[in-house]
Amino acid sequence: MMSIARALWREDQGQDIAEYAVMLAVILVIVVGTVRLVGGNANNVFSNVASSVQ
Repeated sequence: MMSIARALWREDQGQDIAEYAVMLAVILVIVVGTVRLVGGNANNVFSNVASSVQ
């Protein structure tokens, strides 16, 4: 088991995968935050338009 851990520690691919995972997590946080922000504003806009049409 230790030999596998050492091999993974020395491999550059393992580090690349970790970097991609961190980058993906940051992108997901940004996307979710943007969607929540824009979603709330869009809901207000549609509510205002619906109120003015009636």
